[in-house]
Amino acid sequence: MLAMTRKFHAVLILTAMAPAFISLGGCASAVIGAGATAGVAAYDERGIKGVASDTVTSTKIKAKLFEKDEILFRDVGVEVYEYRVLLTGVVGKEEMRADAVKLAWSFQEVKDVINEIQVGSSGIIDYARDAWISTQLKTKMTLDKTVLAINYSIETVNGVIYLIGIAQNQGEIDRVIAHARSIDYVKRVVSHLRIKRAAE
Repeated sequence: MLAMTRKFHAVLILTAMAPAFISLGGCASAVIGAGATAGVAAYDERGIKGVASDTVTSTKIKAKLFEKDEILFRDVGVEVYEYRVLLTGVVGKEEMRADAVKLAWSFQEVKDVINEIQVGSSGIIDYARDAWISTQLKTKMTLDKTVLAINYSIETVNGVIYLIGIAQNQGEIDRVIAHARSIDYVKRVVSHLRIKRAAE
């Protein structure tokens, strides 16, 4: 409970600071850290400000989840990419799934909510294996010189890999999905990737 309380305090602090981060404009890298972290974010297709804005939105959604129910906060994963919200995780009841979606839509900046929350149960072994799968995929993508791994967010739940982000072309998507399918214990790969537009 103490760990959960500390985590919530961190969420509240970030949420309270959100307007300041956005108003920083070119200095918005403060929300994602300084030095190397900000430098890496500059290579993201969203740019530093876009990464910062998505991070702030994610933090606000997580704070709302905690406010509604600590279990929602614990069991629902939130990834925000270009104000598209990907919800993952496992909850015990359909009503909890609906609550999470409703809370995500409560923010004006949100453009889309992708509901991939599973209803059921997940044990400690599942969480450990899912973390291992995500790490394996991140490594494969990073080592593949034809894939810009920084433009992808990965979530794995009960052996199902969920992808969101921006791909340079269909070939890149195909390579990422092939990498994902080559990993042990992967049951399915769900892509919410979009292809970079010519003008970007």
